[in-house]
This record gives sequence, structure tokens and C-alpha cells, in this order.
Amino acid sequence: MADTDTQANQTVTIDGTDYNVADLSENARSQVVNLQVTDQEIARLQQQLAIYQTARTAYARALSEELPHKETH
Repeated sequence: MADTDTQANQTVTIDGTDYNVADLSENARSQVVNLQVTDQEIARLQQQLAIYQTARTAYARALSEELPHKETH
């Protein structure tokens, strides 16, 4: 789903079809808003996950550097 242009001419694309938001029922417009909010939250969570994964990698690297090294014979 993607929205374009100004609010007066706002369109959404659903399953490859463009719809003028103003032509949708009130319930459909509400669902469009719900999808937009949900998409924003998913994007925010994905950003947070990327931050946590980067931190985990750094912590694991730091731990590895602190472990005693095995000598090979």
C-alpha cells in the first residue's frame, strides 16, 4: 500500500489497484489509516531490531576478546 499526492487527491494502491481515498467508505478510510499506522510501527520496530542486532554483535565481539585464547599445538 502506498499513498501519494496531497490529502485532497490522496490515493492508495492496494493489490495493484489505485483508489482515491475520498471515494472510499468511512470504514475503508479508517482501515487505510490503521494500515498506515501499523506500517509505521513495523518500520520503527525494524529499526530498533537493527540497533539491537548491531549491539549484540558488538557485545559478542567484546566477549570474544575477553575470553582466554586456546593455544594450538
